[in-house]
Amino acid sequence: MTHQLAKSPKQLRIGNAVFFFISGFGYATWASRIPTIQYQLHLNEAQLGAVLFALPIGLIFMLPITARLLSTYSSKAVLLFGALFINVVLVFIGFADNIWQLAITLFCLGAARNLLNISNNAQAVGVQKLYDKSIMATFHGVWSLSGFAGAAVGYVAVLYNIAPKYHFLAVSVLLLIFSFWFFGHTLYEEPIPQPKKKLYSFPEKALLNFAFICFASMACENTMYDWSGIYFEKVVHLTKSTATIGFVVYMVSMTCGRLVGDWFINRFGIKILLKFSGIFILTGLLLAAAFPNVIIASLGFIMVGLGVSCIVPMIFQIAGRSSKTNTGSTLASISTISYLGFLLVPPFVGFVAQATSLRLSFGIIALFGGLIVLLVRKLDDKQ
Repeated sequence: MTHQLAKSPKQLRIGNAVFFFISGFGYATWASRIPTIQYQLHLNEAQLGAVLFALPIGLIFMLPITARLLSTYSSKAVLLFGALFINVVLVFIGFADNIWQLAITLFCLGAARNLLNISNNAQAVGVQKLYDKSIMATFHGVWSLSGFAGAAVGYVAVLYNIAPKYHFLAVSVLLLIFSFWFFGHTLYEEPIPQPKKKLYSFPEKALLNFAFICFASMACENTMYDWSGIYFEKVVHLTKSTATIGFVVYMVSMTCGRLVGDWFINRFGIKILLKFSGIFILTGLLLAAAFPNVIIASLGFIMVGLGVSCIVPMIFQIAGRSSKTNTGSTLASISTISYLGFLLVPPFVGFVAQATSLRLSFGIIALFGGLIVLLVRKLDDKQ
């Protein structure tokens, strides 16, 4: 208890938000330089696609290890280790000289992201317990804003032809300073030991509903990351340079949804907002699939962005409320299923698009929005 009383809830909230910023800025730094690294290593599209797959493999691989760490050590300690790990790995990515070095470092980046993200969300749930109102969505809004900031810095680095190794090194040093500086403003909670389980196991029955809602949301979220620009190019028939409008309107609406989400949660409650989030996803994707012109498709993508924006933070907030369970292990358990949606569904979109059409793919993915609405009905009415 002495650790918790050492800092005010406001200081803990700021400290946790800084680590969300570190996570988003670090990842966007890498993502903004993918084309440059592809050119430097002379990778074709197939090679790049294969090497990029190392990142989600590292993320999935690390899930049970993260759960074990969070049941043994405080999320505060795991958070710092994750932040240090991700920034050290970022430096090595910049100095990768061949495809195998890049694959190994991306595997480590995925593992580091998992450590940082799960412990960061466990911290956020702990800080949330100190407030009577919802604050979870804002943390994820900070992550999105930091992603924009990292992408902007990456654009400047490309503009001035700064090599990725120097760009990544400078960002890593800065973020490491932030990590050490704000570590004292994070929450200490005694870890709650969990019963020994198999290394890879599905969530307990009580958590499955949460896990499947997150699965559906993250399936739609990553589909939009990977396919929104391509949809506007291939289906809406914009040029390659202007097709990015699809990704931009989606990202802006998702970020705005996270920044205002807590206000709506506090006013209407989580269950109602989850229900309308599913409706927005379903309606938005169906609109884009049925009427593929720039105005209606953009409106549809805005609705999808608003729909997915707060689902994961809301589910994490509900799942972490019980004081009888270890928050970090609970979130890691839910993520075992939910990250599969992030990993497996976007390739499925490509397979369906190749066999039929991209419009039909988006129409099928829209059904995940309907699934969310059905699953939300099973939640406690007090949510």
